[in-house]
Amino acid sequence: MRLKKNDTVKIIAGKDKGRTGKIVKIDPVTERVIVQGLNMVSKTMKKRNPQDKGGIIEVEAPIHVSNVQLVSKDKVSRVGYRVENGKKIRYAKKTGEVL
Repeated sequence: MRLKKNDTVKIIAGKDKGRTGKIVKIDPVTERVIVQGLNMVSKTMKKRNPQDKGGIIEVEAPIHVSNVQLVSKDKVSRVGYRVENGKKIRYAKKTGEVL
């Protein structure tokens, strides 16, 4: 997977299309990412103890990596790899910026 935690991404498909956010969590097995504050869904929570609040809460749902794209210098770009000085580095293909 070419995206990493704390990368800024833009959602390119779905109900939050066009919005940007930071990746909070990545699941490489299912190829899904959780973006901070985006793709929110309502979830019911049961009380665990007397002082805990139950009810309906809003949480971020995972979104497939094919529906997000990396943002570099306010432009969306694909991620590439190249070898410099014997080290493999990630870079944004459109801007050439090293990530």
